[in-house]
Amino acid sequence: MTHAHESQIYDLHAAERDFDRIADALSFLGDHWRDHPDLDAAAREAGLSPHHFQRVFSRWVGLSPKKYVGALAHSAARAAMEDGANMLDASFEAGLSGPGRLHDLFIAHEAVTPGQARSRGAGLSFVWGAAPTPFGQGVFLIAPRGLSALAFADPDLATAIADLTARYPAADYRRDDDEALRWADRIFVGGGGPIPLALYGTPWQRQVWRALLSIPSGQTVTYRDIAQEVCTPKASRAVGAAVGANPVSWLIPCHRVLASDGRLTGYHWGVNRKRAMLAYEAVSA
Repeated sequence: MTHAHESQIYDLHAAERDFDRIADALSFLGDHWRDHPDLDAAAREAGLSPHHFQRVFSRWVGLSPKKYVGALAHSAARAAMEDGANMLDASFEAGLSGPGRLHDLFIAHEAVTPGQARSRGAGLSFVWGAAPTPFGQGVFLIAPRGLSALAFADPDLATAIADLTARYPAADYRRDDDEALRWADRIFVGGGGPIPLALYGTPWQRQVWRALLSIPSGQTVTYRDIAQEVCTPKASRAVGAAVGANPVSWLIPCHRVLASDGRLTGYHWGVNRKRAMLAYEAVSA
């Protein structure tokens, strides 16, 4: 194993270990940014000393807590100005020059055959494994043609893998955590080229998932926006069901879809994780 690969693995483990605390801190700052909470208040929310919190938060998010609050304020001011508000008195620190840790992902996707879908996976062989990610422990389901699912082990690994394997109960499954770690490196560290996805869903679901892939990193849309793109705004409920059935979190970015009023709702792996993903993308754009 090369030194660079060892470093990548360390970074993934460190990010996974810090995720819960940083997710709590992001939630706190997201709810209280208008009060400009100081470093001590945010550190208490994360259960860390101010010095340690500053270092961990800056490493994970790519910005200091102060600059992150400034980015939230700037985003709100920009939205208000776009709506016609007078923001001449607003002076917010933007802080959006993140380190660009995320590379652009070029994703090829293909579907299971109708016969395989009807047979509930009979004849399909999957490898699955657990590996660290910046958003907690990931569970990877890998088909011969590419990644079929990326989930998170909440509340535990057994629940996460049961959720994935229930989609195709007649398929064969073999565990390989080393293979999962290679996919985690490829996705979250980079350098592995295009990420092939083997998507096993209905034509309608795949149409919605393709629409999700068109949402730029760091931006959000509503369920109605997706419905309008794939057919008609009246299909928002059906779009919501297809978004909820998305098996590949993060890469197929259902975390970028919000309720019509802008609330962070409806994410299978938790609102805190959805908030963390959006923050991660916003400062890395």
